[in-house]
Amino acid sequence: MTVLAFIASLFLLSLQPAEAARSKYPPKSAILNPIFGPREVNGLLDGSVTVKCFYPQTTVNKHDRKYWCREATRSCQTIVSSNGYVAAGYQGRVSITDFPEQGVFLVNVSGLALADRGSYRCGLGLNNKALSFQVKLDVSEGPNVPEEAELFYVELQGSVTITCSFGQEYASARKYLCKMEKSGCRNIIDTYGKVDDDYAGRILLSNENTAGSYSVMITQLGWADAGLYLCGAGVYGESGETKEVDLHVYEGTDVPQGKHTVLGVKEGSVTIECHYNAKERSSLKYWCKWRKNGCSRIIDSNGFVSDLYEGRVAMYDDPENNTITIILNQLADSDNGYYWCMTDENREKKTSKELKVVDGEPNLTGEEEVEASVGRPAQLSCSYPCKYYSYEKYWCKWTRTGCTPVEASDQSHSELNVDCDKDNKTILLNFDNVALTDQGWYWCGVKHKGIYGETRATYLRVSGGELGGKSGLGLPCYEQDHAAFSREGNASLRVASPSCSAGPSSLVLSLVSVGGVFVILATVFAVYKYRQIKRSDLVSVGSYRTNISMSDFESAKEYGANDNACMKGTQETQIGGD
Repeated sequence: MTVLAFIASLFLLSLQPAEAARSKYPPKSAILNPIFGPREVNGLLDGSVTVKCFYPQTTVNKHDRKYWCREATRSCQTIVSSNGYVAAGYQGRVSITDFPEQGVFLVNVSGLALADRGSYRCGLGLNNKALSFQVKLDVSEGPNVPEEAELFYVELQGSVTITCSFGQEYASARKYLCKMEKSGCRNIIDTYGKVDDDYAGRILLSNENTAGSYSVMITQLGWADAGLYLCGAGVYGESGETKEVDLHVYEGTDVPQGKHTVLGVKEGSVTIECHYNAKERSSLKYWCKWRKNGCSRIIDSNGFVSDLYEGRVAMYDDPENNTITIILNQLADSDNGYYWCMTDENREKKTSKELKVVDGEPNLTGEEEVEASVGRPAQLSCSYPCKYYSYEKYWCKWTRTGCTPVEASDQSHSELNVDCDKDNKTILLNFDNVALTDQGWYWCGVKHKGIYGETRATYLRVSGGELGGKSGLGLPCYEQDHAAFSREGNASLRVASPSCSAGPSSLVLSLVSVGGVFVILATVFAVYKYRQIKRSDLVSVGSYRTNISMSDFESAKEYGANDNACMKGTQETQIGGD
């Protein structure tokens, strides 16, 4: 007995890991039986029901036989099939309709009787094969029929959007999605900002335009995500309303998604590759950062780039390989988080990647900013380590629609058969005569076998013209006489360029001189009139009369008002004063 008890205990222990693993690995039935339908359907006496059954959209499945059968003791008796067969007693009240392009077939049963209660199966192929799903049919005399669960049939690693609506009365109530388990309904996400750890970074809850309505999107679905959910308004088990959602995950023609976690070092860069379905080549692709209350768009394939990411993010679409590549550089701690690759197609996969920024040194090094003058030569340099010696190197100019390659030179002398450490491993970008249009962000980077690797960004600031600031939208001369501060906070004095005094500023000086004479004459006339009207404070301007004191004009000067940003204070004429 002792030996038997020991063996029994070992057997029980061996079952525990398998039980725990069920949530992480595909159950055997999920692989062998990809057919999915409602667990239960309800109909009224003399009424009808429609059963929706899903199947993978393979070529074989599209042309295979579909059927609806009733379970017996040792078999399943066919009632109707897509071959045209209809069992006796069901003619005229049962039909089957296949939609192969959607991977769905519908079974409609009308004239329901109490005798129709029981267990049925919808399936593909032969009745005795495993490609079927059990459906329980219940018939009641009414008057009400229980609401059935909404079905979602999603490919492994795919995404799903669940929409729930509870009406105006629940507009301000808590909205949530929970998953049914033995112990109750586990909260997955709600409008209070709570997100289950297993779903962090791959789930979003968004309010819809209609009051009381919201949607939940889950991406990167795994086997453990399959099951029965409740979306609700209020508090589960206490108040409000709920709606059942039945989610089934199947293994289909899966698109590879690569690693789910990407590491990058501070001030370095990362390259993220996302795959999409070939059918969605023409759809809009975009990349966003996940937050509990939404996904903030960073860049898309139409040329949009968030201002916060100007000069440090680029997207490359490769329709031949059905991939988009995202490059993000100048990494900081604030970049930690989850990012989604998305398209504007509801059926498309939404790929979630976690970015972790760690301490370390980037492999590409160079200056963060280089200053140059119009008409003068300039040079941008970027150094790389030995491991990139055989890689393709490049410089490109960043724009919101990508990074355009520019001609550069590699100083490594790759034709010499010498040790890597003896080379000057630097990529140079030379400008013979810098123009205002050259100002902007430039990236140096490496590629290997056509795959984008590490990048580094340098900003070229051009002085001596009308462009100013990293947006290229500055005004003439405004920054020329002020201290410029680098990212480290160091200040360097810049002297006004000749163009500030000899170009458009000459015209400005002339206009100011003429304006000054006009103001003086107007002032003399105003003083004369002022004395004539016995020191009245009223000044007539056209048909309007208002209280204006001449001291008001003087006070503006005292607080630094300046009509021309390019004029020194000593060059201006003070107006008024005794």
